[in-house]
Amino acid sequence: MRIALAQMVAGPDPQDNLAELGGWVARAADAGADLVVFPEATMKAFGGSLRGVAEPLDGPWARGVAASAEEHDIVVVAGMFTPGAPGEGDRPRVRNTLLVTGRGIHDGYDKVHLFDAFGFQESRTVEQGEAPCSVSVPARAGGGTVMGLTVCYDVRFPALYTALAEAGATTHVVAASWQDGPGKLEQWRLVCRARAIDTGSWVLACGQAVPADPAARRSAAPTGVGHSMVVDPVGMVVAELGKEPGLLVHDIDPGLAAATRRELPVLANRVADLPAVRRLA
Repeated sequence: MRIALAQMVAGPDPQDNLAELGGWVARAADAGADLVVFPEATMKAFGGSLRGVAEPLDGPWARGVAASAEEHDIVVVAGMFTPGAPGEGDRPRVRNTLLVTGRGIHDGYDKVHLFDAFGFQESRTVEQGEAPCSVSVPARAGGGTVMGLTVCYDVRFPALYTALAEAGATTHVVAASWQDGPGKLEQWRLVCRARAIDTGSWVLACGQAVPADPAARRSAAPTGVGHSMVVDPVGMVVAELGKEPGLLVHDIDPGLAAATRRELPVLANRVADLPAVRRLA
């Protein structure tokens, strides 16, 4: 299966971002990709209120993404915001949603692990999703690949990826707007590789590029560090972008995940229900 990662910088206007998305979709399709993954918050960059932009999956923004996917016969995965339940003081919240659309698919995953770290508190304005999600992405050549869907901070939680793999996922998508800072790029590369090794799976990690605006780079809101990458099931980075916007196109073999799991059966060997820890001294 040929996949593409569209490493862009989202701005504050959803319509501008939708127009830019359409250009990347066309480029990915022209390159023969079956799937193109966009970053978290493709709909609107973090750093301002999200309440005014949240729309359901049948709203105009998601329908615009679906139209691009249908026009180019490709599956598109892109970060957006959907309405959530009221929060503290009945303040409206949103859900950090990963839209999946194209080739008969139109659905979404709501981010489970909310980014309350490094001085940012996502849970103040974002409602937690209820459950992990996977999707079977069909290929033009026939067959399909089951992909686990994850968003940014999710990648720090190995149990989520194990659950997705045990439910049949051989590939994990990570859509991110990874907060920059000391050591953060090294952490991004490390956790993406670790999740591949944990489960014997491909990892398709697409983040926002580094913003050109110095003020955006200094913001406490997560923007991006770039370095979208494809990691193979033994944890090797086989393709990677730099910090600038760009399109990464790469062929993955879903069968390699099955072969890796036979040779290194970490899922089969895992002790799922460990007894309580016994302290020796």
